[in-house]
Amino acid sequence: MALVIDLKPSERVIIGTALVTNDAARPARLRIEGNAAILREKDIMRENDADSPCKKIYLAIQLMYLSPDPKSLHQTYFDMVRDIQNAAPSTALFFAKINEHLLKDEYYKALKEARHLMEHEKEILANVQQ
Repeated sequence: MALVIDLKPSERVIIGTALVTNDAARPARLRIEGNAAILREKDIMRENDADSPCKKIYLAIQLMYLSPDPKSLHQTYFDMVRDIQNAAPSTALFFAKINEHLLKDEYYKALKEARHLMEHEKEILANVQQ
């Protein structure tokens, strides 16, 4: 079954290792068949935007998702997880779900769970600042 993506003018999407940009002045429709990592622009974390521990986790998972050898990044990821869980034990349930997906090579699903982790981090930081 093919994936259909509608891109707004100037919107980008990563397909495999390629960055695709809609240069047209009108929306474009892409029909993608086959297996490739696909990330819409709204889901892409840039390195300079990873300015918190949980955003760095998201970035690490994103790199795994896009990598031809994602397991080579696991040690770095698990080191970060350990540090975050030591500082914020309430993150353990989020990491349990993320890790379950990673161990099944379900990197896109892990990315979706990492979004929940980033929201949790935002709530923790808001409570600390009050």
